[in-house]
Amino acid sequence: MSGRRTSNNRIRGPQSALTDFLASNNISAAQISADYERRRREAQERAEQEAAANGTIVEEEEPQADEREETVLQKKKRKRAEEKALAKIKESKSTKKQKKSKKSGPDGEDSDDAMGMYTKSKPLPGQLENCENCEKRFTVTPYSKTGPEGGLLCVKCSKEQETQRKKDEKVKKQAAPRGRQRQKQSNLLDGIVHDGAVTLQDLCIKTIADNIHDVEEFGDLPQNLLKRLSEIFSKRRILTSRTLDLFFRPNLEVMEITDCGRLETEDYIKIFSFAPGIKTLSLQQAGQFKDEVMNYIIERNIPLQHLKLYAANLISNEKWIEFLTKCGHRLESLQLTWLNCSMDDEAFLNLVQGCPNLKRLKIKKAFRLGDPALEAMRDLKSLEHLSLQLKESTSAAILVDTIKAIGPNLRTLSLEEFYSADDSLLEAIHTHCSKLEKFRFTDNDLCTDTGYANLFTNWSNPPLSFIDLSSNRSIDYDKPEGTEDLAGLATCGFEAMMSHSGPNLKTLKIASCRHIERDGLENAWNGKLEYPCLRTADVSFVKRMDTPIVAGIFKSCPQLTKLTAFGCFSVSDVMVPKGVALIGVPNAQDSIIQEGGYDFDLVSSAGQW
Repeated sequence: MSGRRTSNNRIRGPQSALTDFLASNNISAAQISADYERRRREAQERAEQEAAANGTIVEEEEPQADEREETVLQKKKRKRAEEKALAKIKESKSTKKQKKSKKSGPDGEDSDDAMGMYTKSKPLPGQLENCENCEKRFTVTPYSKTGPEGGLLCVKCSKEQETQRKKDEKVKKQAAPRGRQRQKQSNLLDGIVHDGAVTLQDLCIKTIADNIHDVEEFGDLPQNLLKRLSEIFSKRRILTSRTLDLFFRPNLEVMEITDCGRLETEDYIKIFSFAPGIKTLSLQQAGQFKDEVMNYIIERNIPLQHLKLYAANLISNEKWIEFLTKCGHRLESLQLTWLNCSMDDEAFLNLVQGCPNLKRLKIKKAFRLGDPALEAMRDLKSLEHLSLQLKESTSAAILVDTIKAIGPNLRTLSLEEFYSADDSLLEAIHTHCSKLEKFRFTDNDLCTDTGYANLFTNWSNPPLSFIDLSSNRSIDYDKPEGTEDLAGLATCGFEAMMSHSGPNLKTLKIASCRHIERDGLENAWNGKLEYPCLRTADVSFVKRMDTPIVAGIFKSCPQLTKLTAFGCFSVSDVMVPKGVALIGVPNAQDSIIQEGGYDFDLVSSAGQW
């Protein structure tokens, strides 16, 4: 009893960290010393036995000086290690900020591993702890939050930290993603400018397009929404044989598909099998629209009245002749683009003979049509809309005679890349065309500025709503400023055009008409004259265009939504009004598309007049 009391009351002095470490791992210094002495004695005894056997006397080996020196070094090293451990224990009692700023020991070594056994563990639920932020004493719970430095937070500081985290996430979410900015820029290039939130209708259409693989049918959507869906599908290249079925419904009479690049020949036949009463068909990128489809139309007697095909260049010339001969009497509109070599003058003669009721004719990129086709057009007396772009060279006189024959009934006229046309064509249009609403005449360098001025001066035709006179300029590189009698649209022609059609003009394209002087542009767009209907304008590569004139356009055209100005290097630092997309202005800092967002006095923004 007294022995146990003596043992329990024994007073022990402080122990070093190394001693505690050795004791926790059941390592005894006395045992190590005893084992060493035992091994040394055994070695000495073996040496004596060998010497007795050999007849020699071996004296007891004295400890060498090296061993004594090594023992001293070991003691010094042990003392240094103990001092380090004590210093680290004292350092752990300092604040956590001090502990974080001093991750290295006094001799530069990393102390994270060495301190692992001395760091204080996190308190358990029910224990008391000081808050990391406010140093307030609180009771730890299983729901206590961890602070930025690793410590625990009280209830108040935890709520404040959670509130700040939600605010940071909201700000991060509000930042426009890169993909959304790209979509916005794409819409602006298409002339779509959203002022504020998108409409509910557009949002629903986008939702349908995003989840198209889960849609089973479109139901009774109106035709304008079906067309919009078709455009979105084509842009995303998701219009396939499966998604095509969604557009089918009973009594379908109109089918408009913007991109048929992923459709096969059987898909086109399927259109007519599901919709045998279709009357209006518009297919773009229809490369697989072949003779088999034409055979199906002819055999089933499909009542097509309006046919628009883009890039259907695999239909043979003989099949065109058969189709126009048997089904042409019902056609009222025929628009064919990128025919390449699939239609020649003979097939076009059958078109004129077999389509007496044709009101709209569009032939573009046809490589085998020339003067005979132009002459045959004179018999299309009911024609109201004509659009031509022929690759073969044509005679200016034949084109003039054709305009004289069919011009009185024309409401729209588009002539592109007629390089041989001259002022006689403009004179014929001035004399015989009195019902035009839209006029396009591009890529010509023979018609003069005087001819354009005479066309629009005292013209009996009502003001035009659409004018495209792009790329009408001199291409004589020896005289870049043009000759005395300027070729192409220049100042006089431009002023006469704006005087005649400016009040009613909705779309204006004068790209690459580089002979228009600054005085003519300033007189038309001076901020005083107003063009209330103009919504779209293209003034690209008009080299006299500058910042004050662009500001004048904004002021003179209150309904403007899109202005394209590529190559106008004198335009910079212009403030764009709200709802207007300015495209193509070279700016090293900003995108080529600048969306408007300002309400201001445009005259003062120009800086000069």
